[in-house]
Amino acid sequence: MEGKNFMERLKKEMSKAVVGKEDVIELLTIALLSEGHVLIEGIPGVAKTTIAKAFANAIGLSFSRIQLTPDLLPADIIGVFYYDQKTGEWKTKKGPIFANIVLADEINRAQPKTQSALLEAMQEGQVTIEGQTFVLPKPFLVIATMNPLEHEGVYTLPEAQLDRFLLKIEIGYPDKNEEMLLLKRKSLGEFYDVNPIITHENLMKLIQDVKKVKASDAVLEYIYAIISRTRSDERLLFGASPRAGEHMLYAAKAAAFLDGRDYIIPDDVKKVAPHVLSHRMILKAEYELEGVKTSDVIKDILEEIEVPV
Repeated sequence: MEGKNFMERLKKEMSKAVVGKEDVIELLTIALLSEGHVLIEGIPGVAKTTIAKAFANAIGLSFSRIQLTPDLLPADIIGVFYYDQKTGEWKTKKGPIFANIVLADEINRAQPKTQSALLEAMQEGQVTIEGQTFVLPKPFLVIATMNPLEHEGVYTLPEAQLDRFLLKIEIGYPDKNEEMLLLKRKSLGEFYDVNPIITHENLMKLIQDVKKVKASDAVLEYIYAIISRTRSDERLLFGASPRAGEHMLYAAKAAAFLDGRDYIIPDDVKKVAPHVLSHRMILKAEYELEGVKTSDVIKDILEEIEVPV
């Protein structure tokens, strides 16, 4: 199955359970095929869990949801060793992190040591339980959510952890047409089960095909120019890391693949750049007070950088 066909089939299947949100579905697919992770910011009630679960079902992957709270311990996520009195043996009880797609709800409510356990899983594709290492299933995608309205009882996510997320997606209110359609379908009960459209074997092949997408020197120069420009912008405390450039490349490869191409064009980079950069940049306080947003800075940078022909 080639990329464009896969994307069309996935959106069609997910429309059984999700109204609209095609841009979100595409970004989740880019992250999955790039073997990255996603941070979703949105107010409660905008179908974040529904989208994540339908996404997993449509691709035939295992799914788990972790509700992060201040009293949640690393063992609640990764699992524990326990003594089985019946057999007289020590056994491993694996935690909810052992799934292909893990929805980490309200990640900023978890205490730092729990966040660090999640970080190891995201970064290494493995977890450590009582000194023993366990490899996580492949593919492995963490979809972490944050509520932008919450200020009390939350922990700031460390920059090191934010930098591990390939993309940040902001989900706002649906427009009138989407919300009316949602209400109508709810009223008539027109939501259906989502079924797998691809086998695990074929999905892993797609992930390998994305890695083969070509990037010309001109495109690599373009990515570097964008990353470099963030480091000299006076509105920012610091710019994007080299990892941000890598993530932009991987995401652009997936975007090109889903558009039916085996090579990147500058539009692919432009498409993913705001989502790759927005969570990695911190505004200086004086500009934040003036109402400047990171999205404004990214927009300015993309307009300033010369696009390769």
